[in-house]
Amino acid sequence: MKLSLIQLLVEGAEPERNFQRAKKFIEANNADLILLPETIDFGWTHPYGIENALPIPGEASDFFCDLAKKHSVWICVGLTEREGEKNYNTAILINRQGDIVLKHRKINLLEVEFPYYEVGAKLEVINTEFGKVGLNICADNYKEALYLGNSLAAMGAQIILSPSSWTVSHELVEGENPYFKKWIGPFSTLAQNHNLIVASTTAVGYIIGGPYVGKKMVGKSLVVGPNGLISEGIQNEFASETITIEVELPNNPLKGEQISKKLTK
Repeated sequence: MKLSLIQLLVEGAEPERNFQRAKKFIEANNADLILLPETIDFGWTHPYGIENALPIPGEASDFFCDLAKKHSVWICVGLTEREGEKNYNTAILINRQGDIVLKHRKINLLEVEFPYYEVGAKLEVINTEFGKVGLNICADNYKEALYLGNSLAAMGAQIILSPSSWTVSHELVEGENPYFKKWIGPFSTLAQNHNLIVASTTAVGYIIGGPYVGKKMVGKSLVVGPNGLISEGIQNEFASETITIEVELPNNPLKGEQISKKLTK
């Protein structure tokens, strides 16, 4: 399949601007599946999202469902979800017909996220025209949270899509790779242990609200497979771009206790 990672400028508390920016990238794309960053409505941990998050399905998710249907493309996007009195950091997968076929609520929340989101309570994979797809979000892939990725693999996932908002100090300059150990390491562990692909798109831009105010997102979105790094984005806080690659989803010959036994060796 042709996979596009849209490394998008996400402005805090500016959902309309962020959505219109995403729309332009989607309309200029000819991929089979488009992966967008985490919480692209309000930005990650922006206080504005506490009172303004919307249900899924709802107006925000409908915007992307309509785009998926209009352009006959799969879209995976991160949004802030309201359910009752609680908010969630959520990723959805939308098919070519504009239907939400998979939803994941972030589980491995950082402590700074606790005032903004509730912990998710479910992992799931889905069969698609490309193969089995699983979802997680950003820190769900931390080294100490690899049990989540391992579980998706045990369910048969051939690719894990992970909307993200990787943040770094404003002092970081181009040429310093902040992600080699933090992200490529865990991604490679999952990919090699389970013969799958991990694709993660992060936002770019400066964070203007919440606990990480003043930090920045510098891109460098990643696709990692069983043989290592497949593709990566530009590293720059202003580097909105589309990274498009052709990928064939591998198959894990192991299942059931064969997987658990391998992991405990």
